[in-house]
Amino acid sequence: MIDYEVYVDRLGEFVVGNPGRVVALFFVLTLVFGAGLGNISTDAGTSQFTEDSPAQEALDDVNREFTPAFETSSGSTQLIQRDENVLSKPAMLDMLRLQERILDRPDLRATSASGVASTVAQTLDPSATTLDEQIDALESASPSEVRAATKRATANPQVASLLSDDFNRKSVTASSTIGVVSHEVPGLSSSAGTSGTSPLSGIQEEIQSMTSVADSDIRVFGRGIISSELGNVIADSLLLVVPAAVLLIFGFLVIAYRDPIDLFLGVISLGLAVIWTFGFMGLADIAFSQMLIAVPPLLLAVGIDFGLHAVNRYREERVKDVAPVPSMRTTVKQLSVAFFIVTGTTVLGFLANVTSDLAPIRDFGLVAAVGILFTFLIFGVFLPAAKLYADQLRAQYNVPEFGSTPLGNEGGLLARVLSVGVVIGRKAPRAFLVVILLTTVVAGAYGTGVDTTFSQEDFLPPEEQPAYLQDLPEPFKPGVYTVTKDLNYLEDNFETTQGDSVTIYVEGEMRRDHALEDMYRAGESPPDSFVTEDRRADSQNIITVIQNYAAQDPEFAALVDRNDANGNGVPDDNLETIYDELLASPVSGQASSYITDDYRKTRIVYTVEADASQDEIVADGKVVADELRMGATATGSTVVFKDISDTIFMSAIESLVVALAATALFLVLIYQVLEGKWTLGVVNLVPIVVSLALLAGSMRYLGIPLNALTATILSIAIGLGIDYSAHVVHRFADEYNGTNLDEALRLTVGGTGGALTGSMLTTTTGLGVLAIAITPVLGQFGVVTALSIFYSYLTALVVTPPTIVVWERLTDQNPAASEPAAT
Repeated sequence: MIDYEVYVDRLGEFVVGNPGRVVALFFVLTLVFGAGLGNISTDAGTSQFTEDSPAQEALDDVNREFTPAFETSSGSTQLIQRDENVLSKPAMLDMLRLQERILDRPDLRATSASGVASTVAQTLDPSATTLDEQIDALESASPSEVRAATKRATANPQVASLLSDDFNRKSVTASSTIGVVSHEVPGLSSSAGTSGTSPLSGIQEEIQSMTSVADSDIRVFGRGIISSELGNVIADSLLLVVPAAVLLIFGFLVIAYRDPIDLFLGVISLGLAVIWTFGFMGLADIAFSQMLIAVPPLLLAVGIDFGLHAVNRYREERVKDVAPVPSMRTTVKQLSVAFFIVTGTTVLGFLANVTSDLAPIRDFGLVAAVGILFTFLIFGVFLPAAKLYADQLRAQYNVPEFGSTPLGNEGGLLARVLSVGVVIGRKAPRAFLVVILLTTVVAGAYGTGVDTTFSQEDFLPPEEQPAYLQDLPEPFKPGVYTVTKDLNYLEDNFETTQGDSVTIYVEGEMRRDHALEDMYRAGESPPDSFVTEDRRADSQNIITVIQNYAAQDPEFAALVDRNDANGNGVPDDNLETIYDELLASPVSGQASSYITDDYRKTRIVYTVEADASQDEIVADGKVVADELRMGATATGSTVVFKDISDTIFMSAIESLVVALAATALFLVLIYQVLEGKWTLGVVNLVPIVVSLALLAGSMRYLGIPLNALTATILSIAIGLGIDYSAHVVHRFADEYNGTNLDEALRLTVGGTGGALTGSMLTTTTGLGVLAIAITPVLGQFGVVTALSIFYSYLTALVVTPPTIVVWERLTDQNPAASEPAAT
């Protein structure tokens, strides 16, 4: 135990001796950090999570190896057409005319267009290679000719796959189809995820504006639209959540402070904490992402708690007729230590996230930890100085005080309600703790079954937004979001959704005779999640390029036939010669997208079922990869997202373990140093473990998974939970004189419990308002964070007092003190 009071006294004297200077210093620092606000950038979407992922690295290898050097990046726009019958002549002309208008616009960088309508037109007139010629072919054909050509064209399974599942080949009808427009756009990322700044965003938004002239209902869908909505949803969520949180928090603060000057100082302090933290982000060049939307509410949670404790503790002294300066000196002396303990454990809880393999989670942990340090300085130094300075000015100018009674005042209704934990501690502490232990074990065991997910849908608005959002006035009314609705429509109405695939990246000597046969056999009897065609997996690879070119060129077909030992269309000998011929042919560009120039690397792209789960797709992809004799790796967007999902789970567990271990060590050391009683650190940790188990169980019961944002909640729950229990334990240590345990506990919950109640009500409401955020991941985070704070508050006031009673008896602090107090 060291004499820490010397340092605390110095801090107290500095604050009460120079309140005006302290206030001025903090406003100067605010100007410094405020300069960084202009440097803040945004980073939305899922691509930020895929960096450093092994699966993404494999996908990058595929893109690098099979994309020709200096080639402009390609992207595509899907045109989802819905009509009574999209195979009717007018509907197909609608699609072709829209595609033609798109290709006629140089600014849209369109290079080609395809779809069922284009195939039907070429069936009518094989020489119709341009859209204009295809439109002429359809216009000049009779309805019966169009119908017959459509029957022939849709006999091809690849063409039929562009039609909805209700396609009837006999009646030649379908309710929807997908047309595709290809673009060449520089700067497109090869990441499996999407960002909020895709070069395709503006192009696809412009195309959407062009669909209004079509008679059919045509929706534009693609990576650009997804990226655009991912970026817009951040601004809309902030514009919706922040005002709602401010109104609710302000309302509770009015009730808690009950004095306009104190309320003003508390709000100013909260504003400084947010400005400092965001300014730090700008100065440190940390982009603002969806995850960092949660930082301001977290700062508000801790800041409100600190502010209410500081003002409430000061009021406790003032109602005893103690002068302002000594009252504030006592407040700083007592609360600076409690704030230090809370800050230390909260920072450790957030910093535990820097162990994550995901950069956004690391940034979140760092920014939140720095923000909590700023909050400690502002509410531990600035607010007391500002409060004292304001009271001195109030006295000087005879400004009246309003509500100055501390929350949870002795004898009040709130104090009696808060004393339930003290009553339990007096009556049956051991039996109660046995029940709590069993509850913790059961809830924790149940919570281990919580799901883990990662997908771009987590970051997108739901298909149906609540009606009240559309009734909001501008600018709070959110924009129109269609991506989730279109994604669900594609999945529900098409056998395969464009882009659903698994890529097998193969590395080995492709000149060996068995190389292509080995790849061919891998497609036999495919797993359930793979799309099948004639009992083979639907795939694109160097074999399909060989077979397609052989169907076009008789000389090349003869070469393949001479080297095909078993007659299955797959060459077994002289593979190098076949590759050489292929790469020197008109389809060399297509061939080079599936095999490298040194013939040592290739890729196989398997189409997967739209309704297959992420786990099924990845597991089946790995099975097929393992069956190949050469080295093979399964990759693709689905595999990358599954890899991120697994990383999220491991990050959650690792950060939980790190946070618990670091917090336990910190608490044991700090209570040994400050009070000479290291076991109080264990007491401090008990309610946190209980609240963690309750939180995990609640997440599983409510169906809230561990995703990119909620994965941080376990370590956050430790950081915020310590906030409540540390105040109770430290206040008890101050009040307990070794003789009357019951009286010390009553004073603790009556004084500290009142401020904790105000803090809990304010922050659970302020954070719970995230539930109305447009993005599902933010709404889930708001719910679990509010639950975390409520459980932390409940366990701090109900579980901590009985734990202290048992601690006092086990450590034999004062045997007489543990006897029930006379009533």
